[in-house]
Amino acid sequence: MITFPNIFRKLVFLVLSIFIFSTLQYCKSSKNATSNKNEVLVTYTQNIAPLLERSCTPCHFPEQGKKKMLNTFDAVKENITEILMRVQLPVTDEKYMPFKSKRQALTNEEIDVLKKWVKQKMAN
Repeated sequence: MITFPNIFRKLVFLVLSIFIFSTLQYCKSSKNATSNKNEVLVTYTQNIAPLLERSCTPCHFPEQGKKKMLNTFDAVKENITEILMRVQLPVTDEKYMPFKSKRQALTNEEIDVLKKWVKQKMAN
C-alpha cells in the first residue's frame, strides 16, 4: 500500500530533478565545460613548430636564417600577431609570407590552427 509520505517524497524528488536539469540546461559554464572537453588542444611542439619549419625555413631558422628567428616557442609567441597578419596578406603584397612564395604557403586550415593556438592561450 502506498502512503501519502512516499508519494510526497517521490513528487518532491521528481520536481527537484526537473528543476535541476532544466536549470543546468541553460547554464553557460556547464555548456562550455562540455564543449571544451571535445576540443583538441593545439600546442607549439605538436602543431605550430612543424608548420613554421616547413614554410619559414631557411629565412627564419638558424644556420641560413638572416631574418627574425622563429625557431623557438618564445620567439613565435612574441611574434604571433605579426605572423598571422603576414600569412593572411594577399600574395601580391610585399609583406606577404612566405616571401615571394619561396616556400609552401600556409593553407586556410593551417592559419586556423595558428588562430586556435592563440585562442587557447598558446600552450607549449
